[in-house]
Amino acid sequence: MEENMTLKKELELIGCQARAASDVLRSLSRSVKDAALRQAAQAFRSAAAELQQENRKDLEAGRAKGLSGAMLDRLELTDARIEAMADGLDVVAALPDPVGDITDQYIHPNGLRIARVRQPLGVVGIIYESRPNVTADAAALCLKSGNATILRGGSEAIHSNMAIARIFSNAATKAGAPEHAVQIIGTTDRAAVGEMLKLDRYIDVIVPRGGKSLITRIYEESRIPVVAHLDGICHTYIHEDADPDMAKKITLNAKLQRPGVCNAMETLLIHEAAAPLLLPDIAQALRDCGCELRGCVRTRQLIECIPATEEDWTTEYLDKILSIRVVASVEEAVRHINEYGSHHSDAIVTESYAVAERFLDDVDSATVYVNASTRFTDGFEFGLGAEIGISTSKLHCRGPMALEGLTSLKYVVRGNGQIRE
Repeated sequence: MEENMTLKKELELIGCQARAASDVLRSLSRSVKDAALRQAAQAFRSAAAELQQENRKDLEAGRAKGLSGAMLDRLELTDARIEAMADGLDVVAALPDPVGDITDQYIHPNGLRIARVRQPLGVVGIIYESRPNVTADAAALCLKSGNATILRGGSEAIHSNMAIARIFSNAATKAGAPEHAVQIIGTTDRAAVGEMLKLDRYIDVIVPRGGKSLITRIYEESRIPVVAHLDGICHTYIHEDADPDMAKKITLNAKLQRPGVCNAMETLLIHEAAAPLLLPDIAQALRDCGCELRGCVRTRQLIECIPATEEDWTTEYLDKILSIRVVASVEEAVRHINEYGSHHSDAIVTESYAVAERFLDDVDSATVYVNASTRFTDGFEFGLGAEIGISTSKLHCRGPMALEGLTSLKYVVRGNGQIRE
């Protein structure tokens, strides 16, 4: 009981500090915010050896716990990833500042001048797992959009996350940002998540990134509005008129370019007219890269693979495993995606404009593609600089949650003495 009270007080202090920082950040100039981001980027480059030293502690602990190769890949901070992390901060610094943007303005018949203006959300709580670069991306986006942030990463990346947050915060503070603009919860105690979700007095929105169990817990316990980043059960549908080379290239990229991330394909759907010709070659290419295949009855009539179960259609493997289903039409493909998918990212490969438009209209996902890999669903790839998650929610924002998604709207009304009769 005493430990829980101590943890509660620690979290309340963090929340209080974040609220105070958000009051300063709301009116902080763009020049100061951009300087803070650039200094943090340079600090990451200078501290690469220190970051990798802390990261090795997490990798060693992960191997001891038996984490999969894909999970260890998500966890590792290579030289290239540290440089990419720093580059991401520079890119965010160069982006337009959304705070103060006027999205609409008009004059009412009574003379009132009414405008809708973008404002920071306030304090953003981010709960995430595995990937330490999320710490840098989240800190950068929140600071640029004028929000204070409280970070709670997974225990598997605790040393990496603490180092990234410390280096970022120190550099940003030196550049003029408030001291507690970015804070990270330093305990791996799972009770910290529960206490964080009670801080509705201080935190304005919770953004979770993680598996189903984490998201479910947050929805059940949070007193704070949640913008969900659910699992990525992404699909590629190969229509009967698809170009064979394009279909193969997109399938391999969507599944294998980096299988341990949320925008990797988990289910391949293929039209029954194209399957006999295209599927054997695609399947062999997948097997050659070490990918395990699981298929429906019709798939197993064409290639050798493990029988797919009902559970496979709703599983985010995050590994070199792919479920395959043969369908009779684009309508059947759409029904499958809307029933079993997570409304994240889904693609069609087709030469038909009409079929492509049908797919785009009917698939209920945050991002839909024609003749391109789902792996592009990413804030940086979309030109947003970075993102703190792919929102599969329908309220507030959907898709890559970047600077604009971290703002809300305020109505600003200017008059010259009007009163309501």
